[in-house]
Amino acid sequence: MSVLERMQEPTPEFFRLLRTIGLCLVAAGGALVAAPVAVPAVVLTVAGYLTVAGTVMTAVSQAAVEKREE
Repeated sequence: MSVLERMQEPTPEFFRLLRTIGLCLVAAGGALVAAPVAVPAVVLTVAGYLTVAGTVMTAVSQAAVEKREE
């Protein structure tokens, strides 16, 4: 199965939930990084980690497919 075929297959329910959680993490991390007020460096570091973790979670969840009987 190629990557394009894999991305076009339906995503299982559990991985759709994980994808949504990942998108929320990306949004929260992005909001903290783009905050117009001065925030401590540790908060910016955590926001960066949230963004990366959410991005990876979203990408992996999108690529998950149910096993097909062939």
